[in-house]
Order: sequence, then structure tokens, then C-alpha cells
Amino acid sequence: MITIVSGLPRSGTSLMMQMLHAGGMQLLTDFERRPDADNPRGYCEWEPAKLLPKQPELIAQAEGKAVKVITQLLMSIPKGHEYRVIIMKRPLSEVLASQDEMLKRRGNSDAVGHGAMAKAFNDHLLLLDGWLKKRPDVAVRLQPYGELIQAPSVASESIQQFLGLDLNIEGMVAEVDPALYRNRQLKPESTPIT
Repeated sequence: MITIVSGLPRSGTSLMMQMLHAGGMQLLTDFERRPDADNPRGYCEWEPAKLLPKQPELIAQAEGKAVKVITQLLMSIPKGHEYRVIIMKRPLSEVLASQDEMLKRRGNSDAVGHGAMAKAFNDHLLLLDGWLKKRPDVAVRLQPYGELIQAPSVASESIQQFLGLDLNIEGMVAEVDPALYRNRQLKPESTPIT
């Protein structure tokens, strides 16, 4: 089995990876991207994931482990494995606000407006949703980021059941720091992926 943590950028994928590691799972990560102000506990990324569209066989290195693969690359995973995918869901307004803050800290300005970005993300998530429904080898659990922060014990137990593993729930819960939930919106919004 290959466990994949996915989601749009800035949706809580790093936190989920940290929780799985604290729960006892081995991660496939190279620590190329160092912790910073936007992710003080690190990103838990695996650089070769970016090569999956041209070298999908690389995913075999994640057998028995958890690996982060953003949704834009998720549709590159090949058949021939059993996948358990945890998709982090976060309102697009929060995702975009978080990206804005990250770009400001790095001295960049966002060249694309929020309206265009939100449409692109929505279109992408609709495409992903259709793809997932055609892949019986890919079991999916959607995990809203806000619910994870509010009730980490409930989310951790649900994730443990989904993965069918004996995880350290207390360790997973200890990774959740509500102070790191920044760019929060008060009114929830829906996203296309079901």
C-alpha cells in the first residue's frame, strides 16, 4: 500500500505528513525544502514527486510509506499499486490568502488575481474529482483542515481507521498547533471535490 497526502498548495498537507510521522508511519521525504516562516515545522516534501508525470514508476519508492503529492501531480500515479489518499480540503479563500502571505514574505507579488486563481483551482478540482471516480485502486479520504484543527483526536482516529494501521493517536494529536492556523475565514465555503 502507498499512502499519499494530497491537496492544493497551502491546504495543510505538511501538517498531515507530520501527524502521520508522529503516528508511527515512515515518510518518503528528502527534506530539500527547509522549514521557514510559512511552514515552521517543515514541508515534508519529496522532490522526485515533481517527476511523476514523466516517470510515474517512481511512486513505487513510497511502498509502505506516506508521501506528499500535490493534486496537480496526483493524476500521474500509475496503476499497479493500492493507494490510500488523504486529500486536505481548505477553503479557496484561505488557500489564496495564505499564498499571498507567503509571496509577500519572499518579496514576490501575485501576478494573477484571486478570481482567476479560484477559477483555475475549481476547474482543476472538478477534473481531479472525475479522475478519482474512475480509479477503483485509489481509496480517498477528504480531510477538511478546519475540522482537523478543531477536533484533532476525532480526525486522527478516523484517519487510522481509513489507513487500517495501528497509529499513535496521542502523537498525531500533539502535532496540531491551532496557532499555526493562519488566514482563517469565518464562513465556510464548498469546493468541487467530493
